[in-house]
Amino acid sequence: MRIAFFVNSIESETPGYTTTTLAQAAVQRGHSVVYVEPGDFILRPDDNLAVSVAVLPNAPYRTTDKLYAALKDAAKQKKTFPTGEVDILFLRNDPSLDATDRPWAANAGVMFGRLAAERGVVVVNDPDGLAQAQSKLYLQTFPEAVRPATLISRSIVEIRAFIDKNAKGCIVKPLQGSGGKNVFHIATPADSNLNQIFEAASGDGYLIAQVYIPEAKAGDVRLFLMNGLPLMRDGNYAAFRRVPAKGDVRSNIHAAGTARKVKVTDTMLRIAEMVRPKLVSDGMFLVGLDIAGDKLLEINVFTPGGLSRLADMYKTDFATHVIVALEEKLTLRRAYGKTMPNSRLATL
Repeated sequence: MRIAFFVNSIESETPGYTTTTLAQAAVQRGHSVVYVEPGDFILRPDDNLAVSVAVLPNAPYRTTDKLYAALKDAAKQKKTFPTGEVDILFLRNDPSLDATDRPWAANAGVMFGRLAAERGVVVVNDPDGLAQAQSKLYLQTFPEAVRPATLISRSIVEIRAFIDKNAKGCIVKPLQGSGGKNVFHIATPADSNLNQIFEAASGDGYLIAQVYIPEAKAGDVRLFLMNGLPLMRDGNYAAFRRVPAKGDVRSNIHAAGTARKVKVTDTMLRIAEMVRPKLVSDGMFLVGLDIAGDKLLEINVFTPGGLSRLADMYKTDFATHVIVALEEKLTLRRAYGKTMPNSRLATL
């Protein structure tokens, strides 16, 4: 099969990214791998959809470093295909990274992903589902029992009052964002830096204030779900604990957090089971849940990362398991044709 990975930019990818690990697994199973960037789609007057792609040369690629080096070379001479020659379009971009400097690029994956799905390409995660998840507001659509008490507002008065009512303190962060950027822990409404924090976190947009979960001090747990179920292989869950650096409230690996093995508990599995129906309904094929205590802090549906780290940690090849699941979807697409909606196929 030919699988296309849609990313923010090839230049900003790295050998350590999950997308690179998935590409390596796909190549090693004999598939054709191409990369697509936001400016690469072409909708022609005859309604045919084409795409310019960087074609990864067929090679064993024993390391992701070699694969990424070959990819950068391939990006210098892109080739144009009709989307009918692409079997799987895997949307792996982070819209928040483009929201400020390239707003036209932020929604390109969702927009053209819809058109590709209409033309028979299997698109994961389903673009209509992703369209609902463009901000952290998506978390509020899941059952209240798995979420921390949350206020979303631009009113500093409202946010101060919310913090005042919660003795454990609050986490304040922008409604749109990723990678732990502008995330702050406010212990008390009397914090002298409150106005500066609000200004830094909000920019020109909305703020989220979440009740602080004390268990988050030891970090949160990233648990991968695939087709709505915890991702497992060889008896191991695809899960790790993200431990914040000393003095930092953020556990994101990009923010100097570290990854450690974790035992997946019944509480984590109960949370996964609670969110499963909606994730399946929304066509979310591969998702990362961030869990602290008995609450879900975030749901990562665009670019959940960590599979390469998990492979080293548990000596388990989760990436190949993901590619095999995509092969099965393609088999079903060929059997059912367009009678099977993309959103349904995405989580079968």
